[in-house]
Amino acid sequence: MFTVIARYNATPETAEEVAALLPRLAAGSRTEAGNISYTITRDLEQPERFVIVEEYRSAEDFAAHRETTHFQEIGLGQIIPLLEDRQVATYGPAQ
Repeated sequence: MFTVIARYNATPETAEEVAALLPRLAAGSRTEAGNISYTITRDLEQPERFVIVEEYRSAEDFAAHRETTHFQEIGLGQIIPLLEDRQVATYGPAQ
């Protein structure tokens, strides 16, 4: 399994727009053959902060995800420009 943890920091002005777009990105991502799960969380005290936990069968499946139309159009095209900061970390099984 290949796990991705993305931390998105929107601005107070863009947080609601990001919150509205993330479920659209998640819906497309969940249809991918290599996607196991896609979970969106939002900080209860700082609502401009989001954490997305994605699980894929392999690193190759995650790479394929990044080439999909929904990631290119919604993720790169609409969400990322609204963010103040973004951190993405990838994890594999502990051996």
